Amino acid sequence: MSFDPDFLDRLRDQVPIAEVVGRRVRLTRKGREHSGLCPFHNEKTPSFTVSEDKGFFHCFGCGAHGDVIGFVMQTEGLSFPEAVEKLAGEANLPLPRRDPREVESQKRRADLHDVLEAACRWFEEQLQTPDGAEAREYLDGRGLTAATIRDFRLGFAPDRRGALRKALNLRGIDDALLVEAGLLKRPDADGGAGGPRGAALRDYFFNRVIFPIPDRRGRIIAFGARALAAEAKPKYVNSPDSPLFHKGRVLYNMARARQATHDGNALVVAEGYMDVIALAQAGFSGAVAPLGTAITEEQLAELWRIAPEPILCLDGDAAGQRAAQRAIERALPALKPGCSLSFATLPAGDDPDSLLAAQGPAAMARVLAGARPLSEVLWSVRLAAGRSDTPERRAALRQDLMAAVERIQDPGVRQEYRQEMLRRFDEAFGFKRRGAGSGKGWTPARGRGRPGERRDSYETPPLAQRQSPALLRRRPEQVLLALAVAHPDAALDRIEELAAAPLQATEHRRLREALLDWLADAPHLDSSSLQCHLRGQGFSGLLDGLSGPQIHLHEALARPDAPPRDVRKRIGYWILRVRESGDAARGAHPAAGGPGEADAGGAEAGGPDGVELEGGGPDRSGHASGTGTVELKRARAEESTAQQRVIEQFDITEVTD
Repeated sequence: MSFDPDFLDRLRDQVPIAEVVGRRVRLTRKGREHSGLCPFHNEKTPSFTVSEDKGFFHCFGCGAHGDVIGFVMQTEGLSFPEAVEKLAGEANLPLPRRDPREVESQKRRADLHDVLEAACRWFEEQLQTPDGAEAREYLDGRGLTAATIRDFRLGFAPDRRGALRKALNLRGIDDALLVEAGLLKRPDADGGAGGPRGAALRDYFFNRVIFPIPDRRGRIIAFGARALAAEAKPKYVNSPDSPLFHKGRVLYNMARARQATHDGNALVVAEGYMDVIALAQAGFSGAVAPLGTAITEEQLAELWRIAPEPILCLDGDAAGQRAAQRAIERALPALKPGCSLSFATLPAGDDPDSLLAAQGPAAMARVLAGARPLSEVLWSVRLAAGRSDTPERRAALRQDLMAAVERIQDPGVRQEYRQEMLRRFDEAFGFKRRGAGSGKGWTPARGRGRPGERRDSYETPPLAQRQSPALLRRRPEQVLLALAVAHPDAALDRIEELAAAPLQATEHRRLREALLDWLADAPHLDSSSLQCHLRGQGFSGLLDGLSGPQIHLHEALARPDAPPRDVRKRIGYWILRVRESGDAARGAHPAAGGPGEADAGGAEAGGPDGVELEGGGPDRSGHASGTGTVELKRARAEESTAQQRVIEQFDITEVTD
């Protein structure tokens, strides 16, 4: 009994060979392959390998070799049809019925491959004719070399209706095959395909640059095309779906990317043909792209068969954020141990093609090096979706995060994500979970609930205990750096003062140095480009801390999307606060009678809630209170939005420009 080759390809794709072999062989992952003791001969040192990328097993000791079907045949003594039937049942794939019509369909598909290959060669030939001069000029203007054009088999569909049909008819290919292959269409009343069979046929592509779309084996199955005329709509079109092509299942450049990824290159998902081609020409040969749609579940499965953590390379604008959100929604239910996504964000206004043209491969490498894991992007996207400055809003954020986590099907991954999201939530808002780290579950607060009750409860520590005085004194440094990162143009105006500010934390000084270097050389002062550069320098964790809600509670202008009004003054204000914090740190514990000791007879400011506003005076414990104590109380006051009236009295309103 024979089977349709396409059905066998689907079967091999949907049944992971490492999973099947792992039932009989204890496998150890080594890089992109698995190894273990050969099940076909006795050995003490592993010489048996399994490659999921290539879909086969091989023993270097006895020479055994085959795919997942062959492994089941050899280990279980089954015939080929029996092994196929067994694996199809595991994958919930219905077995195709063999009848004369199927035989004819299989032959038809083979004919379609031949037709599309003939069309691809014809498009390539047209690019080199005088008619193809404009297309060649366009490709040259995009920076593509002759070798790249040849490698990707780019072509041209001339602006002559019926030219392709006539050329392929002369080669013995009839119109019915051309229509089925998506190369001709019958216009209907609305101008689309599918009209009466007697209607005049016309070419599907004309006056367009042609991008052949191969399947995972390198066979041409469809075409993409880019209009040369400025008024042509749409700018990009793909072949219609056909027996060979379903755009939701295919990724552009998959065949080349599979080999490149196996050779050690990163698997990068870009947005379009030109991005992929530009990346490949610059040395990032593991680039692929969906075909004009958001990434689908089938495409995710295809990506994970090649690499455990592909990098989605997205634009740094609002559209890029929406694309990240859609990708996360598609990926969450399918996450499994070892398989996830990373997200690399480009500077605002750039795509891979434009970034490579303007700044070269090194800039692109920095963007990819700064890729963030899916869990981090999920948290950032949800946090940025709305305000979180009240208990109700924080509860809504937590509920939204847990709802997203519950969509993960794998229980192990779901539990890890739950813990990760709760950890980030706790750290962002200064909460402490009861019983954290005890290994005994949750302990309710005293006087609440029943003893031993297991519940997700939080306590907010007293303000004075929530953070140490040293950490409170670092808050002005964090706010200052957050403002500079969010508004680099304003930071450049006060660059000398920023450079001289006495930052106490080593990591803050390192970030400032990197920021100042960028400000000195950057051609465009936008926050997204700066953050992309800094993440590539290893500051991702620090930047995430600077964009958290605790910072925004102190300074609303620290958001990149905040209006730039008065930003220069606010930077000047926080520079003064940093200087005061430095003075307070140096005089926090002076020797008796030293210059840092407060004058016990100084005037008491008598601020609200017992907080001294300036000068010395007795604190609540009866001890003298100097500059360091005032600074600490000021910082503590700023930690609470309930004490905003105190913050306003501390505010410095007259900051010179």
